[in-house]
Amino acid sequence: MSHRKGLSARTARWMHHLHARWSSLARPATGFVSQPEPRTIGSFARGRQLLAGNYLFAGHLIEAKGVRLWDIDAPDTMFEAETHGFVWLDDLAAVGDPQTRDLASDWLWSWIDRYGTGKGPGWTPDLTGRRIIRWIHHALFVLRGQDKDASEAFYRSLAHQTIFLNRRWHKATSGLPRFEALTGLIYAGLALEGMEKHVSPAVKALERECRTQVDDQGGIPTRNPEELLEVFTLLTWTAAALLETDHRVGREHAAAIERIAPTLRTLRHADGGLARFHGGGRGIEGRLDAALAASGVKDRHFDGLAMGYARLSAGRTSIIIDAAAPPGARASGNAHASTLAFELTSGRRPLVVNCGSGAVFGAEWRRAGRATPSHSTLSIEGYSSSRFGASTAKTDMLVDVPRNVPVQLSQASDGVRFEGGQDGYVKTHGLTHARTLELTFDGRGVVGEDLLVAIEPAARQKFDKAMTRSQLQGVPFQVRFHLHPEVDATIDMGGAAISLALKSGELWVFRHDAKMNMALEPSVYLEKGRLRPRATKQIVLSGRAMDYATRTRWSLAKAQDTPISIRDLNRDEPDLT
Repeated sequence: MSHRKGLSARTARWMHHLHARWSSLARPATGFVSQPEPRTIGSFARGRQLLAGNYLFAGHLIEAKGVRLWDIDAPDTMFEAETHGFVWLDDLAAVGDPQTRDLASDWLWSWIDRYGTGKGPGWTPDLTGRRIIRWIHHALFVLRGQDKDASEAFYRSLAHQTIFLNRRWHKATSGLPRFEALTGLIYAGLALEGMEKHVSPAVKALERECRTQVDDQGGIPTRNPEELLEVFTLLTWTAAALLETDHRVGREHAAAIERIAPTLRTLRHADGGLARFHGGGRGIEGRLDAALAASGVKDRHFDGLAMGYARLSAGRTSIIIDAAAPPGARASGNAHASTLAFELTSGRRPLVVNCGSGAVFGAEWRRAGRATPSHSTLSIEGYSSSRFGASTAKTDMLVDVPRNVPVQLSQASDGVRFEGGQDGYVKTHGLTHARTLELTFDGRGVVGEDLLVAIEPAARQKFDKAMTRSQLQGVPFQVRFHLHPEVDATIDMGGAAISLALKSGELWVFRHDAKMNMALEPSVYLEKGRLRPRATKQIVLSGRAMDYATRTRWSLAKAQDTPISIRDLNRDEPDLT
């Protein structure tokens, strides 16, 4: 199977290059008929770093001042993809001075000289679409001061890439890669002389993708919030470009934008960043607000489920919970075993987080970031709620995912309540994990409960076998709360509580019932754009499941408030066994 996959990938690359070379023989465009406004958001700081010769792509920093980007030996394929996608052009344009313009022009025309005939790793539909968008957005920036020959080479290369996209966009993987390819094709068709014939077929194809890839909840199959933002951004850019050139925005296209916007608002924390689940990060700063504003869609979901996530919010506090099974087999290559994990943000400060995606730090970090212990939830020691299949580190799928994830949102006596369960540990231990989170109406207190319970007779038999394997010592488990690196955590009150100080001056206090052991342990925060994982801490509650039902209670409250007492945490509850 892996051999056939390898042959298939090599065949696809060969076909891409073949079509790229055929495209170079076609009649070139000679100029723009219209040009969309630059909508990409670059980083001034990254632009200055590039000018200084500090090349940071895909987690690798290469210091090579005065060396062209294409003369650097790429450490891996992710590094290559980031460079050939030309997103760095946004960063250079954000600086916008003569030096960065000269650097951008030098790198762009040297790319044309070296790769413009269809050679090299940049000739895939998604990278070509991404590259075309940036070239068109920043054409005025790079063309200023160029002679006739350079301008002709620029337009000729854009035409070649457009023709290549027209022939190969359908080979892009469904989802974000295909949205990128089609957006680039539509952009080029609208902007370049002689290329408008490609617009109508590409618009129809985009309609089909909107219909098949964006579900009724405004979600996508990968359940990656940052990827959803990227799709949404591309759809808003394309809609604006069509309207500016007096073209109609299709019904499915407009409907997808209208469905996605409320979902993104649900997945946005109080500080404006996205929840970090299933390989996604917080999103490029400013990208979400800009995309929502461009969409013109003001609707929002009431707190509830969106793309399999539940949201609780009150006052200045937001909680976002992964309330569904991981994505299915087609989309699970980057899925995380994070069912029932949550993140909590207070005002502009993240407090409880997940470790995040370690993909940019290599295969080992990527796999570690996907495991349940890297998320703020309960895990049975040595196990994840979804297991990894036996495959390569880059393509491994999650198997034995939870089949049953019931969820309920309701009003509590003094706030809002989330209740959920997942059966990811039934197969191995006969245990179902149930979690309850309650957020007070003022957003200043959270009470949580985690329950491991063997429900059915067959599940109890599996639990009995697990007890036998442990020599009746119980099933060890942990409840983890990963903290943002800027949270200062201190154990106090003789080890009965942990104080969590935020940069804003807020002080939160974590407490738990007396049945569990509590510790403050090292953790990591995996973040795109960094050279290495950031050190941070995690609160870990450890215990052993000895019976058919094991309950753990904990709370988070602002220090100014009357603390939630341990008596409240241990209030009498009905027997669930």
